[in-house]
Amino acid sequence: MWVDLPAEGRKRVVILDVEPAVDAGYRPAKAEAGLPIAVRARLLADGHDLLRAWCRWEHPDGQRGEPLPLAPTGNDWWERSDTWTATGLYRLQVGGAVDPLATWQRGVEALYQAGTLTSVDVAVGLVLIEAALPSLDDAARDALRAWVTRLSDPDLERAAQAARDPALLVLANGLLPARFPTESDWYPVQVDPLRARFSAWYECFPRSTAAEPGRAGTFADLTARLSYIGGLGFDVLYLPPIHPIGLVERKGPDNRLHAGPEDPGSPWAIGSGAGGHTAIHPELGTLQDFRRLLRAARENGLEVALDMAFQCAPDHPWVTAHPEWFKKRPDGRIQYAENPPKRYQDIYPFDFECEAWRALWQALYDVVRFWAATGVRWFRVDNPHTKPIGFWEWLIGGIRREFPEVLFLAEAFTKPTLMNELAKAGFSQSYTYFTWRNTGEELRAYVEELTRPPVATFLRPNFFVNTPDILPVSLQTGDRGVFLERLVLAATLSPSYGLYGPAFELQEHVPLTPGGEEYLHSEKYEIRHWDWDSPGSLAPEIRRLNEIRREHRAFAWSGSLHFHEVDSAELLVYSKRSPEGDDTVLTVVSLDPAYPVAGFVHLDMGVLGLSSDARFWVHDLMTGDRYIWTGPHNYVELRPGRFPAHIFEVVHLPRGRLPNELDFDPGR
Repeated sequence: MWVDLPAEGRKRVVILDVEPAVDAGYRPAKAEAGLPIAVRARLLADGHDLLRAWCRWEHPDGQRGEPLPLAPTGNDWWERSDTWTATGLYRLQVGGAVDPLATWQRGVEALYQAGTLTSVDVAVGLVLIEAALPSLDDAARDALRAWVTRLSDPDLERAAQAARDPALLVLANGLLPARFPTESDWYPVQVDPLRARFSAWYECFPRSTAAEPGRAGTFADLTARLSYIGGLGFDVLYLPPIHPIGLVERKGPDNRLHAGPEDPGSPWAIGSGAGGHTAIHPELGTLQDFRRLLRAARENGLEVALDMAFQCAPDHPWVTAHPEWFKKRPDGRIQYAENPPKRYQDIYPFDFECEAWRALWQALYDVVRFWAATGVRWFRVDNPHTKPIGFWEWLIGGIRREFPEVLFLAEAFTKPTLMNELAKAGFSQSYTYFTWRNTGEELRAYVEELTRPPVATFLRPNFFVNTPDILPVSLQTGDRGVFLERLVLAATLSPSYGLYGPAFELQEHVPLTPGGEEYLHSEKYEIRHWDWDSPGSLAPEIRRLNEIRREHRAFAWSGSLHFHEVDSAELLVYSKRSPEGDDTVLTVVSLDPAYPVAGFVHLDMGVLGLSSDARFWVHDLMTGDRYIWTGPHNYVELRPGRFPAHIFEVVHLPRGRLPNELDFDPGR
């Protein structure tokens, strides 16, 4: 019986495990403009022939670039690194083919070393080159004909030297088409602005920014605080919902069931007679005031991130206009939100399975589009894991086609698989479990998971040290050293981190209940008045740490993150290097800052770009202290009362002479 043959059965290369790829190319991998994209794949073929491998990029404008060679790295892996400065959706393809010329040259070398090379062996390569000449243009033919002449030399030694010359293979692979190539599918890679990976977030409630106690803050009050927040070195100012707050079932202080007439309620209970998701709380100001805030924020180096909470207060206009968008209780009333035993009577969640789901989706899309058109470029999305994955894929994809510069942060404290799916669906950054990782072993395992494939290809972490919802148990001691320890870990382990202030810099640490994670006098339910200029504030340390992050490109990239061994379980030691290798930072953190901690650090010198016996400066960027270290084993000590970490810049010393001050240039 006749069986159909493949279109080309002489393709011998198999391509496996292409990276970066998410869900076999069904969803885009994530990358950033200006940072390297590591391309990897496994290629194999039958027999013992050598292979050629390459990749091609299709650019956002649809133009396809020339093939770029991949280099073998062992165990059938081939790799290269590419960097793009323009943002947009790229596509990657990997190709490979058996390489007869390289296989021939390897054989020539073996026969030459064995002393058994003949002119016939050299002629094999000559035939391969001559056979390809007719298909080449004039310039390529002229370049290869010079080699044809050399390989045709009747003197076997001279012909052999030509056949063994590496330059021949380099030239030929650049000119000769691959024979019977295998090509992979095209894999999408979304290249975003660098801020999608590298950013520092500051969260605060506009209504708590008034200069004097006794009144609610406004956008104008917040504008007056921008020089403080921008001066701390933050990139993103994140605001809880700014919309009208419901009056029906409004919560009182500390989430009490009933509110008094002066209680402001929770900003997440969105909507009242004053409007819904496209309205602004009248006490904060007007839309024009908000636009002024956006402009002033950018003048202070800040982008404003707006909280997007898709839920309604009972008196939201949509509850009356579109009751079909909500679930009903058996008694006919709309079902409020609950996470038993917790009940949120002031919040109605949407029913994404309702018959009118199309109208609901479109209305929510229009909300995001309204604020994007107003000028908002970051959205922090509240509880996205309680809405369908397909909804987010549709909404984010549509918004980013219209507003490519808009980015989304997922506040999704949920199962790892669901958190990962949200990232794959298009969220630019994601909250993480950092808040609950405290020991060195926990931190190392979790950070390595986040910074290695497959997770690193689709999820960008944001390490928040605290939030209005989460006062970590570790901070409830109120110990200044612990606050600084968590700050350093967040800011140096992750390219993006955030804090809820001014509660953090003023070391707010009293929980509502012992062992719980809710703040006493939570700002979610009442207006607070903060002493922003308190002499005990952590603002100077925060400012310096953000300066260090901006000055050292190594912190923007997690691809080189490496943990080093250390004698003490209470020390965590890790390094980062810039993609160019010209900036190396080494961080040593005390995980128990209330007590002296010391030990020997055992460095992987090659990771730092140093020889095993190198002498080098380590310059503490927080304190200004400098030490000369030699080789991999060096002593460190951190004591209470001082900064609980070393953030070292590693400075090479010229070999063969003693160091001096000229070797160190803090301004470089």
